[in-house]
Amino acid sequence: MRSYPTNSPEAAARIVGLLLISDGHVSRSETDALQRLDIERELGLAPGDFAQVLHALCEDLLMGARERRLLTGNLDEAALAALMAEVTEPELQQRVLHFACTAATADHHLAAAEAWIMEAALKHWRMGEASDAPKAAPVAAGL
Repeated sequence: MRSYPTNSPEAAARIVGLLLISDGHVSRSETDALQRLDIERELGLAPGDFAQVLHALCEDLLMGARERRLLTGNLDEAALAALMAEVTEPELQQRVLHFACTAATADHHLAAAEAWIMEAALKHWRMGEASDAPKAAPVAAGL
């Protein structure tokens, strides 16, 4: 899996992209919701770069795929933690969670894989702890 500079727009976009593909189906409602939020501008990506990050993510996951139904089937806790570790700025983490939550709920169905990604982000970024609870509450409520 390729790495991106810490707190880069690409590192943040990849986490949102991971959530998009985690259930094996990227719905039009999910991508439309992200476009309405202007994800590329908000993350500091050039137009079209979100699609490129998503494409690169799929390539990386395919390289490690082992006869699994989902691209993310070979993604374990350690690999997921490594991806989350590339986003350390609390404000950027909040934006990523906002985009991820919006995408995950856009189709009115929260798949188990989507919930797993969201829970991993909250856990890794320690947003469930008492000092961070007020910031994380709106995101967790969306789950």
